[in-house]
Amino acid sequence: MGLSTFIGGVHPFEGKELSADKPIQVIQPKGELVFPLSQHIGAPAKPLVAKGDAVLVGQKLAEAGGFISANVICSVSGTVKGIEPRLVANGSMVQSIIVESDGEYRTVEGFGAKRDYAKLSKQEIRDIVKEAGIVGLGGAGFPTNVKLSPKNEEAIDYIIVNAAECEPYLTSDYRVMMEQPERLIGGLKVILQLFDKAKGVIGIEENKPEAIKKLTELVKDEPRIEVCPLQTKYPQGGERFLIYAVTGGREISSAMLPADAGCIVDNVDTVVAIYNAVCETTPLIRRIITVTGDAVANPQNFEVRLGTNYQEVLEAAGGFKTQPEKMISGGPMMGQALFSLDIPVMKTSSALTCFTKDEVAAHEETPCIRCGRCIDVCPEHIVPQMMMAAAERNDLELFEKYNGMECCECGSCTFICPAHRPLTQAFKEMRKSVAAAKRKKA
Repeated sequence: MGLSTFIGGVHPFEGKELSADKPIQVIQPKGELVFPLSQHIGAPAKPLVAKGDAVLVGQKLAEAGGFISANVICSVSGTVKGIEPRLVANGSMVQSIIVESDGEYRTVEGFGAKRDYAKLSKQEIRDIVKEAGIVGLGGAGFPTNVKLSPKNEEAIDYIIVNAAECEPYLTSDYRVMMEQPERLIGGLKVILQLFDKAKGVIGIEENKPEAIKKLTELVKDEPRIEVCPLQTKYPQGGERFLIYAVTGGREISSAMLPADAGCIVDNVDTVVAIYNAVCETTPLIRRIITVTGDAVANPQNFEVRLGTNYQEVLEAAGGFKTQPEKMISGGPMMGQALFSLDIPVMKTSSALTCFTKDEVAAHEETPCIRCGRCIDVCPEHIVPQMMMAAAERNDLELFEKYNGMECCECGSCTFICPAHRPLTQAFKEMRKSVAAAKRKKA
């Protein structure tokens, strides 16, 4: 029997050897910190502080602005300098709370206190996760307390830890598995406490044999937890494809939630954040980030306080050895190209990847040759070639007819296209336009 996987996908250059063996280093911020009020899916958080206020590590700076929203927690002690728009990774200006650190890291009362999750009720656990400001740290940023509160908790039979880390170059989740496996398993046990009928499955790509070995050994006496080795293939870590691989064929569409297939999926660092919040009274105030690429002097994995400037994180990795042509927040397949490093580390930040050459810009786009490669690799089994024809005419109705809304924007079609057509970028814009048209109609 072969390794679990899905149909489709691609095999880009992995690039993980640059930082995979570099242990996580803790770095502390030097200057001001920036806390955007929108660093999650849903409504922006509402400020609870004003200019001139003194703040502490673990203090709530802003509270969730609705059911789908998340608290923003301070990662340093210091003084609020103001609330103003600041640039974030996607290029937009977002209202943010600016804090000047005093370098003392004084905490709120009770911060770091040990807690026994087994003595907490299900609602207490969910409330702690909400208060801690935890969102999906795999990149989506969906509020975790909402994910842990499905309509029918009895229908949940899989808690899947997304440990695939299929994005090229990224190694932060791998380092967490190698260095903090007990926290990962502890966080999974906290989630299992909420779902009596569920079993926990940690899905790891086979290119991380040491992590598979370590976690398999640690869960050998855990009857409700198992490790599921996955085929190394991009985008194996996509939620829909991970569910398909781990459950042996369960499928969800863009109109469904994982809970509709009896699953809850959380990224490695999200599960560790749940452990930290529930068992150690530590809200979400830090991220594990990979700084990598052939333009970086000393690729590393860092534990970084939220709000820290990207430029400071780069400096901790020795800066650039060669001026890059391309800087990306995240990995090369799904990350966002950057034109400035004067942006803050947010909950959804996973990496800074910098390349000496911009391989995309180096190739000129040519007409589609109808080779069908994009169809072969599409994990959603849709037809990028037809979707692109609709996108070029800006025909929203036709784009929907071709199941364009099922696109997960993984970039596999763009990666494989011999004509170097910007397929994923076009589909991303079309999906936004269709969603906006539907909202307007509603």
